[in-house]
Amino acid sequence: MITDRRQLLNASALGAAGVIVASRAEAAPLPSALGRDATQYGVRSNTQDDQTRALQRAIDDATRLQAPLVLPPGNYRTATLKLARGTQLVGIRGATTLTFIGGGGTLFEAQGADYVNLSGLTLDGNYATLPPRTGLVQIVQSDDIRIDDCTILKSGNAGIWLERCAGALRGNDFSDIGTTAIVSFDGNGLLVAQNTIANTRSNGIEILRSAIGDDGTQVIDNRIEDVKAGPGGSGQYGNAINAYRAGNVIVSGNRIRNCDYSAVRGNSASNIHITGNSVSQVREVALYSEFAFEGAVIANNTVDGAAFGVSVCNFNEGGRIAVVQGNIIRNLIPKRPIGTAPDDDAGVGIYVEADAAVSGNVVENAPSFGIIAGWGKYLRDVAISGNVVRNAFVGIGVSVMPGAGTALVSNNMISGAARGAVVGLDHAKPTTPDLTAKGAQSFAQIALSGNTVR
Repeated sequence: MITDRRQLLNASALGAAGVIVASRAEAAPLPSALGRDATQYGVRSNTQDDQTRALQRAIDDATRLQAPLVLPPGNYRTATLKLARGTQLVGIRGATTLTFIGGGGTLFEAQGADYVNLSGLTLDGNYATLPPRTGLVQIVQSDDIRIDDCTILKSGNAGIWLERCAGALRGNDFSDIGTTAIVSFDGNGLLVAQNTIANTRSNGIEILRSAIGDDGTQVIDNRIEDVKAGPGGSGQYGNAINAYRAGNVIVSGNRIRNCDYSAVRGNSASNIHITGNSVSQVREVALYSEFAFEGAVIANNTVDGAAFGVSVCNFNEGGRIAVVQGNIIRNLIPKRPIGTAPDDDAGVGIYVEADAAVSGNVVENAPSFGIIAGWGKYLRDVAISGNVVRNAFVGIGVSVMPGAGTALVSNNMISGAARGAVVGLDHAKPTTPDLTAKGAQSFAQIALSGNTVR
């Protein structure tokens, strides 16, 4: 009971303070267990209304406070949202969707925004048109970015486009992508791991550089399927993983299926590692290292169904130094896709040209050649040893053209080679009888020994 005037005044002051505190609590977003709740900023889900302004206000305020912004389950319609340094957006995986309504930009845009983190969001591009050289998520010159456990679909261009960025993209799902799921341009040690990519119309993953140089991206344990060469071309598109001018890239442990062109294509990509990948149903060269590169390791992969298993080529452009080891390559097909040069070979297991060791591989069911060393005069210091070649038209072919360098062919098992176990070549044309036959012609640049033929 209030007994005097002083108590009455104190009680009135406390009541007023309580009203002020309650009012402020309604006006200022309160932190949830994970961060700021977007609905406290007036963001509303499952409505046809444009949420861009409210979402941007929520993102800006949470970023200023260095707190994650939590988007509860629901569908949020929005135009372009700007991300700044330290922005963290958290959704409920499979339940929080941002649907892009267009407007001339991309869904998320960031520049110089280190420590951006997107997690648990579904990003629906809604087939809206995006500008050239962009993705639904567009990040430029940013370090330590993290995009995890997101779903990205129906993009009118790329899924994620990064320029001069470092960080990690892990556990994301991409589907129905207008061009390429993930593009990294002039990256700096990016990690692309455990993503699932399906139904893209240019490539699966592109690791690109404006000039030849170190990149260091790791592309590890991804699942990539159904990659189309939508724009056409002769190999620029239709690849699961494409490294261009990017040095020291590691491509390992990926499951790749059903590509119009290559599973892994390294173009002028020195010191590339292509190891432990499982590849099936690709229609050109499965594992490729081409043009101006120095150093390629292609090891412990399986290829089941391709026009060409492994190609390490373009000595004429400076392509040299390779180890091709421990691969299983089988069920090759006799024709490449329309768009490649009409005289390009197919039905070949392994092809190398310069400063290369080919050992411990198994090649089976090659309509043309199990293994080829050299193209005309472009052959130098190739060792082919300890391989098993079964059911190839020619087991091992070696260039015997004027100017061709030395090849060692030793201790291989060659079975069921109808045209010959080891034969000399004029480019792709066999020109000699089987060089392993008794009394066969010998060539000074081919060292033959210890091969078993049956």
